[in-house]
Amino acid sequence: MKPKHQSRFAYQFWLGSACCILFMLTAWLLMSAGSAQASGQYKVGDRLPQNKAAAASASASATPAPASTIKPAATPVASDSYKEIRWEALIPKNWDPSKDFKNLDMNFLNDGDPRAMAALQTMREAWDKAPVEASLNGTRIRIPGFIVPLDGERGKLREFLLVPYFGGCIHTPPPPANQIIDVVLDKPAKIQMMDAVWVSGVLETTRSDTSMGSAGYRLKGVKVEAYVYPK
Repeated sequence: MKPKHQSRFAYQFWLGSACCILFMLTAWLLMSAGSAQASGQYKVGDRLPQNKAAAASASASATPAPASTIKPAATPVASDSYKEIRWEALIPKNWDPSKDFKNLDMNFLNDGDPRAMAALQTMREAWDKAPVEASLNGTRIRIPGFIVPLDGERGKLREFLLVPYFGGCIHTPPPPANQIIDVVLDKPAKIQMMDAVWVSGVLETTRSDTSMGSAGYRLKGVKVEAYVYPK
């Protein structure tokens, strides 16, 4: 078994490599993102720190989740009801999103090159169909992320996508489907675009194709808490 720090490094390495390929192919999107003014203390690409003891996977049995609420969290610590997991736990260990692009030499491709556009389309399709970690289906989890609104009214949201970094699906292309969670609330909550939150609930390996991106997971009837940096 690999040490946790090596597994985390490997996760960051392949995700970073895949993102570089996608972002190079979509230079015009990055130019727009670069000029965007990120609100609050976050900038495009920022991730939320988690507790060092956060589990790499969730194994608790599925049980009904509480009705949705939103309130400030004193500190982002694991609760008795939900197990905190990291985003890399949502990715199957044998999935390599960049395997079909390792022989692609970006130095010889311009933004308008048909081969670049074809590679972009192929990667987008692969990311939208990214496999999920089946063993997590029905587990009670707690995970931090940023909000991408889908459905709501009067300043409250009933459904949103949760993404691992600031700007995902908004200022940059959507992450792979196994890095997007479709959150469906029992009751609308007063939350806004790119709010940093903790969400808790029962995770389902149910796919959702939305106007903002394809989600590989869904959380129903969850609790939503404002994110607070670990002390």
